[in-house]
Amino acid sequence: MIMGVIIGDWQVCSCIIQQVSLQTERMSKVLHIIGAGLAGSEAAWQAANMGVQVVLHEMRPVRETPAHKTDGCAELVCSNSFRSDDHEHNAVGLLHEEMRKLNSIIMREGGKAAVPAGGALAVDRDIFSDGVTKALSEHPNITLERGEIDGLPPEAWEHVIIATGPLTSEPLANAIQELSGKDALAFFDAIAPIIHTESINMDVAWFQSRYDKVGPAGSGKDYINCPMNKEQYEAFVQELLSAEYGLFKEWELPSGTPSLGEQEQDTPYFEGCMPVEIMASRGIETLRYGPMKPVGLVDPRTGEEPYAVVQLRQDNALGTLYNMVGFQTKMKWGEQTRVFKTIPGLEDANFARLGGLHRNTFINSPQLLNARLQMETQPRLRFAGQITGCEGYVESASMGLIAGRMAASEILGSPISTPPQTTAVGALMMHITGGADAKTFQPMNINFGLFPPLSREEATVEYTNKKGKVKRAKLKGNDRKKAYTTRALNDLDTWIKTL
Repeated sequence: MIMGVIIGDWQVCSCIIQQVSLQTERMSKVLHIIGAGLAGSEAAWQAANMGVQVVLHEMRPVRETPAHKTDGCAELVCSNSFRSDDHEHNAVGLLHEEMRKLNSIIMREGGKAAVPAGGALAVDRDIFSDGVTKALSEHPNITLERGEIDGLPPEAWEHVIIATGPLTSEPLANAIQELSGKDALAFFDAIAPIIHTESINMDVAWFQSRYDKVGPAGSGKDYINCPMNKEQYEAFVQELLSAEYGLFKEWELPSGTPSLGEQEQDTPYFEGCMPVEIMASRGIETLRYGPMKPVGLVDPRTGEEPYAVVQLRQDNALGTLYNMVGFQTKMKWGEQTRVFKTIPGLEDANFARLGGLHRNTFINSPQLLNARLQMETQPRLRFAGQITGCEGYVESASMGLIAGRMAASEILGSPISTPPQTTAVGALMMHITGGADAKTFQPMNINFGLFPPLSREEATVEYTNKKGKVKRAKLKGNDRKKAYTTRALNDLDTWIKTL
């Protein structure tokens, strides 16, 4: 009897020792995340909240980039807008809602830093970045290390997420290219100018959101609108076409580029962030059906819809800065000032920041990554954010969110399933890991075209005709979009329960 008790106690002690040993081994495994942009910050937050020790590597301010201005985490370089916040009828709004359900730090701090922007979620970029930086710096499971990773991560790092974004440092980019054996892909991303509000002539311009739409932090009068008649619009387009443009900087050019001029002729611009002058070159009416469309806006001076409109969106919480919506440009700075001051209401505009253009590098993810965002040839390396070929702030952050959760779950010994493809995060993840054609792969914003088609029941609605027969009619417009978002959120809730 005594021997039985001794054996039993020994077995219990052995089991406890094994559990402690296993837990110690798991806790000793550190997740290294390279890059503290939106994707890297989100990945660190998610993994740390799951109990994993995270080292977040950011090269700024030890090494600066040509586009960043601060050393803060999740600094917004281009626009300050996260785009539509309508989670019922818009794919990016749906992505917002899914990320909120998954405890996103990017969406949490974005909400705190929101500024009026109609139906969109736009933020004060400084308040937003400061909030993310503070949250990460104060998290007990996150260590923020400053310094460049100038090549492939050391072999001793068993779990790594590379989230270095569009401005990946050259040594690391070259190492990734050599490891993948594939040529790097790149497009060029443009930045819109920012104007001091007090310099805008409000005797000409007026406040109004398109269709008076009220958003998460707005009132229906969230944009400043500068109207143009037909003559002013056509003259403005001609100014855009005849202006002088800057050449690309040497750091932006792929190795082996014969000359700046030759590179300029065949620049692979991303369609969602097209320089305004490139749009203008596609036809006289292009801008009127793009960023300068007047629909849903009424000039209070005339009571009529203008021929064309330039919209400005609030860029900071104080409302002292507004950015020119859709006016990314590669014009020389002096030319920007000259041309943009021909816009009615901006004759005396004072620019806080002029537009610019920078290179945006990404890997051929469908060819290189598996379904869990790992490099096929070296699974210890995961990729997240814009470097994977997803375009947009929240798209990049969402892939950081999933990469962080997947890496942490493997460290903890409980791998999770990939999110359903019917969700926004799942559809985007599927696109970059195999859904897209590797031969023609290009950066992509989230859109309903990435989702699996609706079933017959989901895509139709029953009704009774005049003869009393029950029929089914196809859902259209917002009703069809609502069917996608309803399915997505239901499937996400089911997936979350498995976590």
